[in-house]
Amino acid sequence: MKINCFISQGEPRQLKETIESLRKSTLIGRIYLLSDKKEGGKDLDVEVIRIQDIWSTDTVRKIASFSDTEYSLIYTKNARLQMGTFGMERMSQIASDSSAAMVYADHYQVINGLKRNNPLISYQKGSLRDDFNFGSVLLFDSRKLQKAVDAMNKNYIYAGLYDLRLKLSQQGDIVHINEYLYTEMEDDNRKSGEKLFDYVDPKNHAVQLEMEAACTDHLKEIGAYLKPEFKSVKFDEFDFENEASVIIPVKNRVKTISDAIESVIRQKTNFKFNLIIIDNFSTDGTSEAIDSFTDEKLIHVIPKSDDLGIGGCWNEGVAHPECGKFAIQLDSDDVYADEHTLQKIVDAFYEQNCVMVVGTYKLTDFNMNTLPPGIIDHKEWTPENGRNNALRINGLGAPRAFYTPMLRKFRVPNTSYGEDYALGLYFSREHQIGRIYEVLYLCRRWEDNSDAALDIVKMNSHNTYKDRIRTWEIEARIKLNQERV
Repeated sequence: MKINCFISQGEPRQLKETIESLRKSTLIGRIYLLSDKKEGGKDLDVEVIRIQDIWSTDTVRKIASFSDTEYSLIYTKNARLQMGTFGMERMSQIASDSSAAMVYADHYQVINGLKRNNPLISYQKGSLRDDFNFGSVLLFDSRKLQKAVDAMNKNYIYAGLYDLRLKLSQQGDIVHINEYLYTEMEDDNRKSGEKLFDYVDPKNHAVQLEMEAACTDHLKEIGAYLKPEFKSVKFDEFDFENEASVIIPVKNRVKTISDAIESVIRQKTNFKFNLIIIDNFSTDGTSEAIDSFTDEKLIHVIPKSDDLGIGGCWNEGVAHPECGKFAIQLDSDDVYADEHTLQKIVDAFYEQNCVMVVGTYKLTDFNMNTLPPGIIDHKEWTPENGRNNALRINGLGAPRAFYTPMLRKFRVPNTSYGEDYALGLYFSREHQIGRIYEVLYLCRRWEDNSDAALDIVKMNSHNTYKDRIRTWEIEARIKLNQERV
C-alpha cells in the first residue's frame, strides 16, 4: 500500500518540516507540491505540479491524474504539519476497513504556541456546508477520487475541492476517525463569533456563487432539488385581533431587556400590534424590569413549564390567544433599527406572498457601535434558488417573522440554537421566504451572547445539530420529489 501526497506551496522552512514529517511513514510514495510559483519546490526533493488556483477544478483534476497509488492524501494548509506516530498507517487502515471514499481525523492544533485538542464531527447527508471542518489532512481512495473527478462536469475557480467532496459523498462514505492523528499549526486565532460571517463578506461573493452552483447540482443528483414552484398564501383565512406580535423569549437579561422593549413600543404602524415577552424564570431582575413598563401593548408571560429553550418559549408566545397574524422575532439582547421595522416586515408578507420574512441586521457592540463585518444581509439568497442554497449555509439571517397559523401548525423545535433555521428550511419546502435587504435590526455582541466565543465542544454540538436538521430536510425533500413523480 502506497500513498501519494499533495501539499500546497508555503514558506520553505515549514514546507520542509511538513515533508520530513510525511516521509517518516513507509507508506508514503511520491510527494507533489501544488505551486503557482516558478521557483516553487526548489531544494525540497518533491515533484511540482504547476497550478493557477489552489482549489480549482483544474487543480483537482491534476491531482487525480497523479493519483496512481491506492490512496491519495491532500494537505489543505500551507503551515507546518506534524503527523502523529503511525498516524498515516491508522488513517489508511480505517480507509481500507471501512471502504471509505475519504477519511479525516481529529487532531491537535498549536495556536500561539499552545497545543490543544481539536475534535471534529462526523459527516452526514446534511453536512453540505462548504466550510465543514475536516481538518487539513484528507485521505482518499484513489479510484473513488478519480471516479468523482470524472463526474465533475463544471469548471470552478474556487469550488473545485468542494465539488469533489460532494461527488465523493455519492461514491461512498466519508468517514470521521475520532482519534488524534496529527498536529497542525493554526493561523486563524479569531473567536468563533468572529468567524461565523466569513461567507457573507462581500469580497467572497464570487466564491459563494460557485459554491451554490456546486451544491445545487449535488441536490439535483441526489433527488433533493426543489424547483422554483411555490404555494400561495391566503392571509384572510383566519381572524386575528392584532395584525402582528413581537415575541421576545428572555432569561436573565436585565442589562438589555429594557432597550429591546423600548424599541418595540416606539414602532409606528398603520395596524394594531402587541409585544409578548416569555420570561423563562429570570432571577436577575429581568422580571422586575419588564413589569416597570405600563404600556398596554406589553404582555408578560411566565410559562408553566420549566423545560423550555428559546423554541419552547416561542411556542408559548405563538399559542397565546392575543398573538397576532404575524409573529415577529426580537432577541432580548437586541433592538430594532428604527420605528418603521414592523411596518416594513408586515408589508413584505403581503407584497411577496410568503409565510416567513427574513430581514437584514447590523453587528454592533453593547453600545451599538458597528462591529466588523457590519451589515449581514444574506444576499446569497435568491427567490428562485434560495431554498436549495439554504441547505449549504448555516443560517438565514434576522430578524425573522412568521405567518402565525404556520407556526401553530408546525411548532418550533424546543431548542436554544438552530430552531429558526429548522423553521426556515421546513417552510421553504413549499412556500416562498420573503427577504428585506435593508437594516432592520441591531444585533449586539457582548460577553453574555450565546455564540460570541464558543468553545470547540459547543461549536461541534451546534454544527452537528444543524447538520441533522439539513439531513432530515434533505430526506423529506427527496421523499416529496418521489411522491410528485
